[in-house]
Amino acid sequence: MIIRVGYVSTAISLWDASPSKALTFARYGQLPKEERHEKLLSVTYQNLVNTERMIHYNIAHDIPLYRFSSSIAPLATHPEVKWDYVTPFRDKWLEIGALVKRHGIRTSFHPNQFTLFTSPRDEVTANAIIDMEYHYGMLKAMGLENEAIINIHIGGAYGNKEETILRFHENLAKLPEHIKKITTLENDDKTYNAEETLAACLKEDVPYMFDYHHHMANLCEQSLENLLPAGFATWERTGLKPKIHISSPKSKKAYRSHADYVDSEFILPLIDILRGIGQDVDFMIEAKEKDKAALKLVEDLAKIRGVKRIGGAILEWKT
Repeated sequence: MIIRVGYVSTAISLWDASPSKALTFARYGQLPKEERHEKLLSVTYQNLVNTERMIHYNIAHDIPLYRFSSSIAPLATHPEVKWDYVTPFRDKWLEIGALVKRHGIRTSFHPNQFTLFTSPRDEVTANAIIDMEYHYGMLKAMGLENEAIINIHIGGAYGNKEETILRFHENLAKLPEHIKKITTLENDDKTYNAEETLAACLKEDVPYMFDYHHHMANLCEQSLENLLPAGFATWERTGLKPKIHISSPKSKKAYRSHADYVDSEFILPLIDILRGIGQDVDFMIEAKEKDKAALKLVEDLAKIRGVKRIGGAILEWKT
């Protein structure tokens, strides 16, 4: 069994390398009109440069997974700003995409918690579609729209989980098919558990993004020995390895919060199940220390007898 490991958005080992430098609407509105567009351009360019730095960092450290920041182009979906974030930087977008392809890095996006399809309010669904189009637009600008994924949660229950999941399916049908094709659904830590999320994935024919920490915080009746193979099967049409989100609790009191690093003891029961299934998977690390946490977890797991480190962030378990 082989597990590859990656991290989210920012390699904090690098100096001043955030790909999420912000320009708020309030700050944008304070600028003279003639300076507003230039500010959008300058912040976005810096975010693209830092995104490229992140890819080079991953190449140098042999880290095969990376989740792009959703905040590369500030205010791109704001109703009073919406602007062309692709054309001014077409070459840079393509450079990043070519770098990703050349080195075989698996990439993704994960829009924020406001991008949901369960709300009874039509404007929330409309905004979710706009946000999904923005994320797809960035992937298309990089030429990665046929190999990357966009991951979302089902959303809140609004007091009636059964009624809300029906509305979710109705609203998701409004998402353009080419975007839905690369969409995945993830179980959450409070509302829709692993079993309920898998059912939605099967109904919609979208891949299932299993989050182990969320599962432990929001258990379901079905065992992982049965649930995971069914979830992995949803990835078959994509040609991609199943991907799992990995983090561990900050504390018993703050169980749902992510710790700085991943406690290898916390995830070993999951790894034992994966070994029993015999499934290669990719781990996306969602710990606060990001790249440092990913590489530390690899180091910790590589110390286990029968585990061999075969890359910077790639491990192999002997059968």
